[in-house]
Amino acid sequence: MIYELRTYTTPAGKAPELARLSGEVGRPIRGNEYGKLEGYWLTEIGALNQVHHLWSYNDLNHRAERRAALGENADWKNKYLTQAGPLILRQDIRLLNPMKPLAPPSGEGHIYEYRYYRTKVGKAKPWLQHFLEVQPTREKYSKNVGIFLTEAGQPNEVSHIWVYDSFEHRMEARNACAKDPAWQSFLKEAGGFLEEMHSVLWFPSAHSPMK
Repeated sequence: MIYELRTYTTPAGKAPELARLSGEVGRPIRGNEYGKLEGYWLTEIGALNQVHHLWSYNDLNHRAERRAALGENADWKNKYLTQAGPLILRQDIRLLNPMKPLAPPSGEGHIYEYRYYRTKVGKAKPWLQHFLEVQPTREKYSKNVGIFLTEAGQPNEVSHIWVYDSFEHRMEARNACAKDPAWQSFLKEAGGFLEEMHSVLWFPSAHSPMK
């Protein structure tokens, strides 16, 4: 399984319109015939005027075949791209190898946090090993959705998605975890592997499978 996280940057204030078009026009055309949509979010904190959408494929060959087929879909080209294209200033993608099965939450009304870290050269896998070992501790405080090693376009990168009931829940969970001795030990052992840390808070769109 391979995941693709696509990040589209829009003109100021246009991200909700792009999300609406994706749900009302693009989604009925595309369905899950050209990759499975796992989640679609608008950013709230972090880089603004963006939408992020996560797709899954069987492997890289399946992704290439399905995207080529989508490019030949007349409705996609004529009904969706003609409207969505002018709303997109920039497109970025990450191809992500899952380190554990994707675990979408149940219910609705959640907020999500996407964290992506650049490690020192050659330290992504060692950091992930420590991170996976400490997950039973970390998930006492909030639920993990996915943990990934980036295949492209940024080497030496790891990323993870978390789900919370509210912004206040996020703050409470992170503050409590920071006091846990097992988590503190993890930070001491693996914190030095990191060069950069970034975080974006996501709110799910109306058509996102993860709510």
